[in-house]
Order: sequence, then C-alpha cells, then structure tokens
Amino acid sequence: MSSTFRFLQGVFPVTGDGLDKHALLDESLTYTVPEGRRAQVLYFRGGNASDELLIVVLVRDGVPMRWFPVGAKGDVHVPLRVVEDVEPGEVLELHVAAPAGLVASVVVDLGLVEV
Repeated sequence: MSSTFRFLQGVFPVTGDGLDKHALLDESLTYTVPEGRRAQVLYFRGGNASDELLIVVLVRDGVPMRWFPVGAKGDVHVPLRVVEDVEPGEVLELHVAAPAGLVASVVVDLGLVEV
C-alpha cells in the first residue's frame, strides 16, 4: 500500500475575537480525506509572532479534535505519532482563537499521511 504525505502550512494573519471563539484560519488549511484512503496526523508545529497567547485548533468535521496553545512570541512542536485514523470523506481544518482585538501573524505546519 502506498502512502502520500500532505501538509497544511503557511504564514497567516490573525484577527482575534476572543480565546473562546475559534474560526478557520484560512481556506487553504482545509483537507478532505479522499475516498478509499485514510489519513493519519503525524505532527503539528506552530509559531506566534504576537505578545499574546494564541490557540490553534485542529477541527474534524466541525468538532474540535486537538487544541495547540502557542505562547507569546513562542512556538510549539507536537509529534502526534499516528494517534488515530481520519476516515474517508472526513474534513480537517485548522482554526485559530486569539484575544479580542489582537492583530498578529501565525505560522502553522500540520503533517499528515494518506494510507
């Protein structure tokens, strides 16, 4: 069985609406598992250029799956080591939550493998 690596990544502007209100960071950070395949999330890396805590949320079919706090002017690397399968047709998205009124930039890199 062949495997294909997929990445949701880039540098994106953030405008905060509150740490309790997450929203899709960018349309390009959406991934749908192809029919006949499964996906496994391998790692998340993120960086925050602001002076405030940000939270990147991995959302699966509209439901938060994992929360990644990224400290002020900090970064985070979380190896997920194939925690669970994501089934065909399921949609993964990267959302962000930030303090109300915050305008900043965030770097994200989510690594997946299709099997």
